[in-house]
Amino acid sequence: MKRKILVAYDGSDLSKEALEEAKLQAKGVPETEVHIVSVVTQAGPTTNIGVALSIELQIAEQLEPEMGKIEEAFEKEDITIYTQVVIDYYQRNAGRKICEYAEENEIDLIMVGSRGLGGVKKIFLGSVSNHIVQHAHCPILIIK
Repeated sequence: MKRKILVAYDGSDLSKEALEEAKLQAKGVPETEVHIVSVVTQAGPTTNIGVALSIELQIAEQLEPEMGKIEEAFEKEDITIYTQVVIDYYQRNAGRKICEYAEENEIDLIMVGSRGLGGVKKIFLGSVSNHIVQHAHCPILIIK
């Protein structure tokens, strides 16, 4: 049985933990594909679209080497992996792009980190993870 896992990756400690969880789950089920997706959105001043786009492109370029290292780590463990850095030019919540990717690629499980911000905010999910929980059409594993 082929299984597809999507990890929403933003470079945070929690998204790195999600990568490790994806490795563990992929090792336990043969023919598992792991998709790592980073979404770049809402970077720079929204009043100057040219500057914002330039910053988004720079962020995407900086993520590429990191995604390459992630690919190598998964391939060393014989795990099929696909990585993608996506720029959301519509300046939406990154969770929206993650949900779209999951639906288009028939993902079976989405893994995403929760951003605990301290104090009262700890009881709430981050905006991206919350969007995914509300809109995804498959199971979600929140890494906390």
